[in-house]
Amino acid sequence: MSDQGQVKDEKLDAEAEARRRVALAQIRQYPDPVLRMKANDVVEFDGDLTRLIERLEHLLQDANGLGLAATQIGVLRRVFIIQPDPDEEPQALVNPRLAEGSEERLADDEGCLSLQGVVIPVERHERVTIEATDAEGKDVRLELEGLPARVVQHELDHLDGILIIDRTTPEARREALGILRPQPV
Repeated sequence: MSDQGQVKDEKLDAEAEARRRVALAQIRQYPDPVLRMKANDVVEFDGDLTRLIERLEHLLQDANGLGLAATQIGVLRRVFIIQPDPDEEPQALVNPRLAEGSEERLADDEGCLSLQGVVIPVERHERVTIEATDAEGKDVRLELEGLPARVVQHELDHLDGILIIDRTTPEARREALGILRPQPV
């Protein structure tokens, strides 16, 4: 019985890895120019927005990420999905803005679905207050700290065309660019 369980687990892992590869293929990768573009405010809360949010949620789940911005899939709209805790539902934030950031800042390693293979130190506010709207246009105000605060700041940066390589040390940036540089075949 345990052998079957191991085989089943391996199959699920293979399926999850296949879904991850398919999702990552739909997420723009550095140096795609759209990653450097500033997203536009959402003005209509309609079916297009609902479909965009659903697509972001599915890709985030399949890619096994913590957050995903619309710009990362080539859509220049100020929308992102976060799910810093896998036990909680993903949350969509529309037209988000940083209302307040703590004076305390903390450097920690970050990765990015658009910079595969790169994990570098990034300094962020330890606590933040974010104001946004939800998918229906209702006001949302979040007071976050720790990992959720870091994820929100990372995704906010994406909406402004800022990447983790812009917020790290010069040494870590050089190392990251070396990883991202296309290798000759």
